[in-house]
Amino acid sequence: MLKQIFKIALAYVGVIIGAGLSSGQDLMQYFVSFGKWGILGTVFLGILSVIFGKIIITLGSYFRSNDHFEVLSQISKPITNKILDISLIVSCFVIGFVMIAGAGSNLNQQFGLPSWLGALICAVLVIVVSFLDFERITNVLGIFTPLVFIMIMVMAVFTFASRRFDFEELEAVANTIATPMPNIWFSVLNYFSLCVMTGVSMAFVLGGSIIRISVAEKGGTLGGLIISIIITITTCTLYANVKLATTADIPMLAIAKQIHPVFSLVYALIIFGLIFNTAFSLFYALAKRFSSNQSKRFYPILIGTVVLGYALSFMGFKKLVSVMYPILGYIGFMMLIILAIGWLKEKSNVRDEKSIRRKMIRLITKKYNDDQEYTKVDKAKFQKLGEDSIVDTQSIKSDINDLVKEQFEGNDK
Repeated sequence: MLKQIFKIALAYVGVIIGAGLSSGQDLMQYFVSFGKWGILGTVFLGILSVIFGKIIITLGSYFRSNDHFEVLSQISKPITNKILDISLIVSCFVIGFVMIAGAGSNLNQQFGLPSWLGALICAVLVIVVSFLDFERITNVLGIFTPLVFIMIMVMAVFTFASRRFDFEELEAVANTIATPMPNIWFSVLNYFSLCVMTGVSMAFVLGGSIIRISVAEKGGTLGGLIISIIITITTCTLYANVKLATTADIPMLAIAKQIHPVFSLVYALIIFGLIFNTAFSLFYALAKRFSSNQSKRFYPILIGTVVLGYALSFMGFKKLVSVMYPILGYIGFMMLIILAIGWLKEKSNVRDEKSIRRKMIRLITKKYNDDQEYTKVDKAKFQKLGEDSIVDTQSIKSDINDLVKEQFEGNDK
């Protein structure tokens, strides 16, 4: 169970942390531009990340969702749901091609490759990986997250261990950075709303793959905590290196180059991996939404949207971040409100559903445990609990049976 919690947490972080955050570009515009107040803002952002990380993943698990529409249709009114659905579709696509543009900028800055080629490599990878099964995809989503966390920590130690800072000078330079936000508090809300719009579609799908609601709750909470730590540490590092950071499309890569060429090479590859994580998650969730689980429709839709996104990525990464991110953040305000209200309304139902699934797991465990007897009474109880579940009776029974069977087969190996 602990392994699954970490896997979901890392996958969730991989969905949220994309080109802007791992590159530092969005943090420069949203937080570093406000100087010391920007660093304080990241602390409040971290609190929101933990709270809503739990809410989003848990709601996905509770409704066993395959796409965001399945959750939103349950927690919001039809008109509001339609607006949010359209907004998420637009957000998935827009941020998706911003990610592809970020891939081009990243490989251009590190290797001197033409931006169009780096973007093309990312786009092709998104299409190729979509043909893997979801279990493998979840593993792919989380693979780069611990690596970027370690490397950001290395850059933070390198920055703060042996240097002294003129904070007046840093503050003066930071205040010259252009920002699309009027103040830090508005920036915190807008940026977090943007994060939600970026990750909620795939996060619902991730949550939907989890039967144990307690695992979803812990995985979402842990994922939100990791995000908050990464954002705060990265912002502090960018602020301390603000004179250098203002000169590059990928500020964190510019800082990495000050440590060692090999270090910057590895970091560039990790940034590319995180960019891919977010791009893949968004285009995958978008294709899921339109295909309605029909595989014949899924791949043509995914390939078509990725190709169109690649074409639009030629607008340029830095410009896309400054223009498109604030707009999507404004749209995300409504999403935060709906999620909060939906969670409050469903909280007791989620608790009841968690109890139902726990009891079902305990009952079916008897079927595979040689030391216990699975009786007719147990079978009747299992059936009744399945009928009480919010999920389709046959689906929840089958999924829980498969979960327990897989656990016992794994223990036998």
